Amino acid sequence: MRGHRSGGSQAVLRLTAAAFCIVLNMAGAYLALLFRLPVYLDSLGTVLAGALMGPWYGLAAGLGSGILTGITSDIYALYFAPVGMITGVMSGLLHRAGLMKGWKMAAGVVLLTLPGTLVSSCISAFLFGGVTSSGSSLLVQILHHMGWNLTASVFAVQILTDLADRLISAVFAAAGMSCLGSELCRRLKED
Repeated sequence: MRGHRSGGSQAVLRLTAAAFCIVLNMAGAYLALLFRLPVYLDSLGTVLAGALMGPWYGLAAGLGSGILTGITSDIYALYFAPVGMITGVMSGLLHRAGLMKGWKMAAGVVLLTLPGTLVSSCISAFLFGGVTSSGSSLLVQILHHMGWNLTASVFAVQILTDLADRLISAVFAAAGMSCLGSELCRRLKED
């Protein structure tokens, strides 16, 4: 009976942590939107969820925040939810592989960034003509008016802003995990 209760409390702990990660994403996205920052800050919780609980929880945090942010404050977030999902899965996989610690973090951040950047560049270029709610849209338009192809303009700006954004998220996740302590991190790990 005791094992059943601890399994139930672990599930509640994980769901609570995932909900907290979604709120972190929404708060970060709102601040980035409010201040028109060239980074998004909408993956703070997604990367943390993937790191703490594994790829499926990272995916869930990315999807949940994309839907909720899209409904409440930024309609573009709905369209970019697949990027959050990819980022969450990659975070979980890269943390499991040990690529988000120490000197390996630089390579890990690049691997974390590339798949989502490819998807987000396509979404931005083909659905929105490179203009979204992000502060980086201005840079895309400048490059495009300088003669760059729209997709190349979006990708060039996207890769730079995404690398910065994912680096911030990875450092935030590492700091968050160190603040939580090893016992709580162990309890949150996916079996």
